[in-house]
Amino acid sequence: MAGGTTKVVIAALIGNAAIAVTKFAAAAFTGSSAMFAEAVHSVVDTGNQLLLLYGIRRAGRPADAVHPFGYGKEIYFWAFVVAILLFALGSGISIYEGLHKIADPQPLSDAYVNYIVLGLAMVFEAAAWTVAYRAFERERGNTPILRAVRQSKDPALFTVLFEDSAAMLGLLAALTGVFLSDRFGIYRADGAASLVIGGILAVAALLLAIETKGLLIGEAASDDLLQSVIGLAGQAPFVEGVNEVRTMHFGPADVLVNISVDARNTLMAREIEAEVSRLEARIKDEHPEVSRVFIEIQAARDSADQIAPGDEGSAEPA
Repeated sequence: MAGGTTKVVIAALIGNAAIAVTKFAAAAFTGSSAMFAEAVHSVVDTGNQLLLLYGIRRAGRPADAVHPFGYGKEIYFWAFVVAILLFALGSGISIYEGLHKIADPQPLSDAYVNYIVLGLAMVFEAAAWTVAYRAFERERGNTPILRAVRQSKDPALFTVLFEDSAAMLGLLAALTGVFLSDRFGIYRADGAASLVIGGILAVAALLLAIETKGLLIGEAASDDLLQSVIGLAGQAPFVEGVNEVRTMHFGPADVLVNISVDARNTLMAREIEAEVSRLEARIKDEHPEVSRVFIEIQAARDSADQIAPGDEGSAEPA
């Protein structure tokens, strides 16, 4: 997780920090409400990226006695905090500024500064978005985009992608508001653009909160991994039948697998122990993201969830 995702977050951090300073200067110089909202947006994004980097660092700590399954879920927690900040600060301040400007519209001064800053910001945001999207493309493969977002277990990656997409839309809204105010004298358009930016951030924050909530509660591994594990367990010489397989992500690349199998009655206990160790090693070898495998020996008659041979495709991840 850390390598490629960290680079994506750092690229977004550098871009947003530089853009935020420029936008604040332009907002102070021209009095544009939309530009101020965009500056706040960039500041919030910069803070969010710092939180994501902190979460990535914390999630990389090894397991200990207090947290025997490791700290991988910390990245999920900090991604959820990012969603809250995006809504409370980014959206809240933008909407407040927009309402204030609509109530007391003022003409813009030296609007050309806004055009220059917004143009440069679009270039920087497009570059950061491209870095994030390419990383996301490598992860999703041939999976449709919306489905890939739903299935992604790396919140740092899709958070940056969401933020950068919201930033591009926000810049277009700001540019429209500045243009209408500058060229046509529709001074309330500048404040209206701030409201639009606030709405965009609110939607992005809501989507992030929904995605990270599921990860915090505990999501199963992909169906492909589940079916593969069921197949590997079913092929093990000591297995008479697979009762059930349950999985959970403790981090983007940290999966726990629990397997219940019915062992062949003709085998001795020491033979089963050796076979269990071999099955565990094979699962981890086939799937490096699986960090822990727990295999339970249970008679099929004692399990209501036995997976019939050849029926692996109907199993549902827990």
